[in-house]
Amino acid sequence: MHPITHAATRPDHAAIIDAASGTTVTYGELEARANRIARWLRAQGVTRGTSVGLLLENRPLYLEILWATQRIGAMLVPVSTRLTAPEIAYILEDAECSLLLTSRTYADVTQELARSMPDLRIVDVDSDAFSAEVSGQSSQMVEDPVPGQYMVYSSGTTGRPKGIKPAPPPSEDITAPNPLVGLATMGVGMPADGSMVYLSPAPLYHAAPLGWCSTAHRLGGTVVIMDKFTPEGALAAIERYGVTDSQWVPTHFVRMLRLPEEERARYDLSTHQRAIHAAAPCPVPIKQAMIEWWGPIIQEYYAGSEGIGMSLVKSEEWLAKPGTVGRMIYGKAHVCGPDGTELPPGETGLLFFENEVLPSYHKDPDKTADAMNRQGWMTLGDIGHIDEDGFIFLTDRKSHMIISGGVNIYPQEIEDLLVSHPDVLDAAVIGVPDDDLGERVVAVVQPADMDQAGDAMEQALRDYLEPQLSRIKMPRQFDFRPDLPREANGKLYKRELRDEYARLAETQSG
Repeated sequence: MHPITHAATRPDHAAIIDAASGTTVTYGELEARANRIARWLRAQGVTRGTSVGLLLENRPLYLEILWATQRIGAMLVPVSTRLTAPEIAYILEDAECSLLLTSRTYADVTQELARSMPDLRIVDVDSDAFSAEVSGQSSQMVEDPVPGQYMVYSSGTTGRPKGIKPAPPPSEDITAPNPLVGLATMGVGMPADGSMVYLSPAPLYHAAPLGWCSTAHRLGGTVVIMDKFTPEGALAAIERYGVTDSQWVPTHFVRMLRLPEEERARYDLSTHQRAIHAAAPCPVPIKQAMIEWWGPIIQEYYAGSEGIGMSLVKSEEWLAKPGTVGRMIYGKAHVCGPDGTELPPGETGLLFFENEVLPSYHKDPDKTADAMNRQGWMTLGDIGHIDEDGFIFLTDRKSHMIISGGVNIYPQEIEDLLVSHPDVLDAAVIGVPDDDLGERVVAVVQPADMDQAGDAMEQALRDYLEPQLSRIKMPRQFDFRPDLPREANGKLYKRELRDEYARLAETQSG
């Protein structure tokens, strides 16, 4: 399964649609374009194993470049468009990229990169020179195709991002199926007959959107990409393009649910058959509301960019066990205590994955070693438990735990309650240094209407939380902000908030 196959059998079938403009790229056009870019890359000295940086907004060209690198053995390094020049420079240097493909959208940041990295070749994909050079290449497949890969970098929520170096390709055949294809068809139920219309509302530089889009292409489906998520835009795209499958994060759900009822009811979503979500825990009330709205089409999976395991739960199972992220469909999960001993069902500890194929963190053997236990299992840093039926429940991330007055507090529980309040759009709960308690619990809240922020809203939230939280978990402080530092893949940059509040606490104590 590969776009090459579909280009040969269904060249006029839509491979990519730009949701905003309706611009369509057929499989025949995708194949020709990928071949031309592949040959151009080889002319630039890109060979097997060469790392190529990509800093680009969501557009069809992103996926064309992906499939170009996938046939010449290159290592594509997608770069987050929210990063600063020093942060991008760190990733490019760490990945040993000598070439960066980008667009005029990021001219300011690339000008700074050019000054700090004089040996980096920066190519503007919107330039006449690039277009002319690529157009001059042959549209035929390269004579010696080899499978390429991509290396994503962690979001850096607890420190500098680390490259997740994938295991070697399982086959030298570029058309060989990969595990995600099997998970998509046998686990999620995505069709393999080319009838799928897959909506991707998230940035393509993240592992999940890029992985699911490429899987949709392997299955011969049509990928509809949004340049930027908006609740109305996503619903309109489902109706306009007859979307059958989609992938979301909980923040997308929250924002769509906050739309007025008449706005939500305006769109015909009848073609929508499978909606998968992951990346961050979904508050139970939010997911219940989504299932009531969309029906039992919502499937949740738990996995990581490391690709060491995956669980899956469908709506019916989730309704029977609210809060679960499902049972394992790839790899095997274990829960271990602080001493590394495996814990029995129902007991909470650090989750590990057992898998024959394990990745490593690029140039960071210490981080790789820290993620392993003595049994050779690997963790993503999540805390949770597995019940007697094999269903996994997540408590929080180990790195997010707050120790206040000697008590372990997991922010996720408090955040889930806050986000379920109708006047709250987003929330982050962090531990802030405190001379008396060690850490005090602080809630940083994004109101649905910033004009409501203030003492009255704080009291309303306290009244809402009080019957559901013990006193030790109740935030000592509420702060209101128009937005939070959340990545578009749903992950919250708590490190930024913790660092900010730690500096403030140090200043105040000094």
